[in-house]
Amino acid sequence: MNQINKIGVLTSGGDSPGMNATIRSVVRAAIGFGLKVVGVRRGYNGLIHGDVIELNALSVSDIIQKGGTFLYTARCKEFMEEAGREKAVEKAHEFGIDGLVVIGGDGSFCGAEKLSELGIPTIGIPGTIDNDIACTEYSIGFDTACNIGMEAVDRLRDTTQSHEKCSLVEVMGRRAGYLALNIGIATGATAILVPEKAYDVKKDICNKILAAQKQGKTNHIIIVAEGCKDHVGEIAKQVEAQTGIDTRITILGHIQRGGTPTVLDRVNATRMGYHAVELLHNGMGNRLVAIKQDLVVDYSIEEGMAMQKSINEKLYEIN
Repeated sequence: MNQINKIGVLTSGGDSPGMNATIRSVVRAAIGFGLKVVGVRRGYNGLIHGDVIELNALSVSDIIQKGGTFLYTARCKEFMEEAGREKAVEKAHEFGIDGLVVIGGDGSFCGAEKLSELGIPTIGIPGTIDNDIACTEYSIGFDTACNIGMEAVDRLRDTTQSHEKCSLVEVMGRRAGYLALNIGIATGATAILVPEKAYDVKKDICNKILAAQKQGKTNHIIIVAEGCKDHVGEIAKQVEAQTGIDTRITILGHIQRGGTPTVLDRVNATRMGYHAVELLHNGMGNRLVAIKQDLVVDYSIEEGMAMQKSINEKLYEIN
């Protein structure tokens, strides 16, 4: 691999709290290694169209505490085509970009692998609130999203308790139940539904509600992952019909992606950003940065994306 003199950093796919902290770490690490660094705005779309800005220490001052991504993010259909990727490589050469750090999810990493194959050494950093990247135990933004969900449910419980209702709360997570499981445990939910586990509404929700009623409980919180097979509205209808309790729906949606990142997200973002730049500085590309047993490690993108990740069985049993 040719010597790395200038690197680029971009955010791609859905935003997550801690992306700015990651960008900051990448920029500061690059400067520390004597490298020039540029920011590619609006993801791969920005790389294709040359939306590139110079970055320095001042550029990333006072962003560690901010949610979202100041480089903006987007999904790019053009990049999925070979012609689009070739154009991206041409633009990278035009701007003198020798290596690239991509912060995003699995779709972003597929693009990173393609760029590496085309001669632009690329490092992926998991940044998604879904925490569904198989090779890592933690992805940037997950802890903040959990805390936002927890706070929202805590607030909702006040009105649920006042009116003696049942609240079904749908949380994000795409096809994974990590957010739902952790938020459900943290809020003492009556039941938690995740895509990874088969469920029966009567057995896994209604019977639990009725049993709690017999003990004197008058309000209930049910956490439902958005990737579950049944729409939350249909679940609510079944619960109300079988228990006789007024049941309302709250969909948290994209509120979980915003807000000030937590300490855990800021620290992990800083660790992973530094490791990504260190890999490029050492002549390595086509790697995914990951956290395993609180250590920052890395895998080839192909190896990392081929791994499988399962729900925490013990945590699910606790509920």
